[in-house]
Amino acid sequence: MAGNILNRYVWLVDTINHAGKITLAEINQKWKQTDWSGGNDLPRRTFHNYRNKIEDLFDINIGCDGYNRYFIETGLDDDLRKWLLNTFTVSNLIHESQSIKDRILLEEVPSGQQFLSPIIKSMKDGVCLDINYRPFWMDEEIEMTEIKPLCLKIFRQRWYLIAENSALDEIRRYALDRIVSLQSTTTKFKIPKAFNPKEYFENNFGIAVYPHIKPCIVKLKVFRSHCKYLRTLPLHHSQEEVDTTDHYSVFQYYIA
Repeated sequence: MAGNILNRYVWLVDTINHAGKITLAEINQKWKQTDWSGGNDLPRRTFHNYRNKIEDLFDINIGCDGYNRYFIETGLDDDLRKWLLNTFTVSNLIHESQSIKDRILLEEVPSGQQFLSPIIKSMKDGVCLDINYRPFWMDEEIEMTEIKPLCLKIFRQRWYLIAENSALDEIRRYALDRIVSLQSTTTKFKIPKAFNPKEYFENNFGIAVYPHIKPCIVKLKVFRSHCKYLRTLPLHHSQEEVDTTDHYSVFQYYIA
């Protein structure tokens, strides 16, 4: 039942966010089309209960203008919150489409998600991890102690732990699907003041960061219709289209 209620909260946020501004009557019409409604109206009291719960749980505030139209006032300016909302929204859509589930093909995510919970807890508690890790280039496991979990990043369907390796005295990346076992310790640590996750990856593509390599300008010459792929899904946040002709475009990046 709790999961069902959570799905309703996510549905309401997505419905309002997608509309921009929407009246309760319009929300009600969309509500009656869901499986949860059973064709019944969404009571005004229930709507406001959902609205309050959404603010408590997600820190997303649903405002109302002078024309009784509801809109997302604050809360969706955070990347993590947006990602979570998108994930829940897709889950809702698939759940409501069981009759055509064989026509919805998903991309598999490699194993490793089982380590997300203990890693996040260790990050919150500020304690080190002991990890058994098997890189692709080795047949045997590596035992690593007092690994300081700094942040998590997902890239191309793989989760990565960015952590400070105490033995090597440097920041390393560890793919969760290559972790064999993991255990939280009681050893406390503090995140270095100079470390900022967004700034750490600012000028890099993907997951690899090489501090000794300085960022530089990279240009790609892309022909005809292929340009549209990069315009709609940029390779990097620094992407600029610096030259355009009838036959090709040049895309510029500032990356290391």
